[in-house]
Amino acid sequence: QVRLVESGGGLVQPGGSLRLSCVGSGMFFSINTMGWYRQARGNERELVAQIISGGITNYADSVKGRFTVSRDNAKNTVFLQMNSLKPEDTAVYYCYGDYKLSRYSTTYNRVWGQGTQVTVSS
Repeated sequence: QVRLVESGGGLVQPGGSLRLSCVGSGMFFSINTMGWYRQARGNERELVAQIISGGITNYADSVKGRFTVSRDNAKNTVFLQMNSLKPEDTAVYYCYGDYKLSRYSTTYNRVWGQGTQVTVSS
């Protein structure tokens, strides 16, 4: 069983920065993509950023140039550096990872963190 735990959320003023971390624990065979979604109140969950095992990254248009996703494979950790934050970035941020749980697995299982609140307000 793999478990992901986020940290680093909080209240920040517009224009400020936050760094989210997501640490995985448990037994698995390999990881493919890791990344972050967010869900604002009343909205659907949306992809913010993802990083594939080879290092290729993808970002939502709304965060390009402001957010940076990175990972430490040795520590089963994914990060989200958020700069120039805007009120519209306010949401619960969820990390995820696509894991093969054993060498015999034929598919990846998506594991989610519990979410961390980010509030951008003056």
